[in-house]
Amino acid sequence: MRAPPSTPAVAALVALAAFTVWITWRAKTIETSLGSFEGQASALDGKPAPDFRLASLDGRTVSAADFRGKKKLVVSFWASWCGPCRMEMPMLAKFYRQTHKGDADYEMVSVSVDADRADAETAATQLKVPFAVLLDATSQTLQTYGVDAIPAVFVIDKDGKVIHGEVGFQTGLDFMLAQELGIKNYNPMAGATDDSGSH
Repeated sequence: MRAPPSTPAVAALVALAAFTVWITWRAKTIETSLGSFEGQASALDGKPAPDFRLASLDGRTVSAADFRGKKKLVVSFWASWCGPCRMEMPMLAKFYRQTHKGDADYEMVSVSVDADRADAETAATQLKVPFAVLLDATSQTLQTYGVDAIPAVFVIDKDGKVIHGEVGFQTGLDFMLAQELGIKNYNPMAGATDDSGSH
């Protein structure tokens, strides 16, 4: 006949069961909160875009106001250490190379929130970013746009109003941009021949 389990063994089993329940609940909570950032709409939709004046990696100073009345503007917030940003940036770069011709009525800028300029520069070079990379080391611009997670993308019309803003990586981001920018017959399978970066 088997002896009943000892008190320490029962306590260990109860602790293990409690931990299993807790870790399952915690994983589900994290998964839910991460999912809530995927494609989350911005509170700025339909409102004037906050202006910014930021230095770019190539030494220029770029402002959102530079494009007002002239072109639509796509603003992407990212960082070198952000995994989803590193998935999104090649998609943005490919979209830009395919659709941004001489007569394009939009421009795109990326705003790096890296604390160290060298990190932003290295990542921009590795990712072959073909548009301006702006530096927001203090995250002040990020905060004025109400962004609490990256990547985040905003489309601003020629009047300076946000017509689309979302937080989180989206696999259909290029289609959304084509629609918001009025690009007809967008074909993501078309080859982009120029891989040169110009940040």
